Amino acid sequence: MNVPVSILDLVHLRQGASISEAIGNSVKIAQEAEKQGFKRVWYAEHHNMPTIASSATAVLIGHVADHTSTIRLGAGGVMLPNHSPLVIAEQFGTLQEMHGERIDLGLGRAPGTDQTTLRALRRSPNASETFPDDVVELQELLSSQPREVNAYPGHGTNVPLYILGSSFFGANLAAQLGLPYAFASHFAPTHLRHAAGIYREAYQPSEQHPEPYFIAALNTICAEDPAVATQEAEEAFQLRVEALVGRNRRFSATDKQLLLSSPAADQVRSMLQYSAVGTPEQVADYHRSFAEQVRADEIITTLASPHLDGQLRTLKLLGNLRA
Repeated sequence: MNVPVSILDLVHLRQGASISEAIGNSVKIAQEAEKQGFKRVWYAEHHNMPTIASSATAVLIGHVADHTSTIRLGAGGVMLPNHSPLVIAEQFGTLQEMHGERIDLGLGRAPGTDQTTLRALRRSPNASETFPDDVVELQELLSSQPREVNAYPGHGTNVPLYILGSSFFGANLAAQLGLPYAFASHFAPTHLRHAAGIYREAYQPSEQHPEPYFIAALNTICAEDPAVATQEAEEAFQLRVEALVGRNRRFSATDKQLLLSSPAADQVRSMLQYSAVGTPEQVADYHRSFAEQVRADEIITTLASPHLDGQLRTLKLLGNLRA
């Protein structure tokens, strides 16, 4: 492959499994990704989602870092409107002091949840309006620049920042601040190409990043037998539709069949537009074409198989291609 490939782990909580098992599976995924030479593994902050166990993102990163040694680990991302910049600087500064310079900090503007849960987080519904200022404040807290209030740990660590988004707002902000930009095209593909163009055209070089650095996200299922990959993709699609229609709701076989022709299914098909499913060679070709189309400097992929063995298999097969 011509560009680095990284992993976005959503720490899925499968039906009948415990949160402890989900976190243990994520450790196995990071260890395999490290073994196979992938660039980084990121974890996303979500709240009040019964199928995702990555809400305490910094804690999870620290745990996985304890069980790996070289691969970069980070947030993809922390939803900054949910937190004060000082607390995030302290958390990720602590992580870097503990684990060395292999910690990333991706920052998103969305709350990562619904409005009811946002109130439970004790944050203002308007908190996202100060996102640009909060990013700048966080930069300063992680720098060596003296302030009236400093982050300890955090001060002087210069933890690398990335702007995450799925709109033109994030592209413009990342360009204005001279920061890398990661686009969430694994579930929000609509504006990918336009946002990528805006980011590169408007980019203002910074001391840390003289050139723009664009990361594009997609979904991947890889198997030696293409029928296996297709079957897992269909199963994953069904689970996504069910999750969209009703959290923790049990569906009969008849309901499941009806869901496949529902508006929810159409929405999920649109969300999963950028998905590489097939043999290692087919997936590699898709990754290469995808990166070329949007001039990505790096791609980051979810392991879209609904089974741990399928996720680990995808990592191993992609790793073999990279060897």
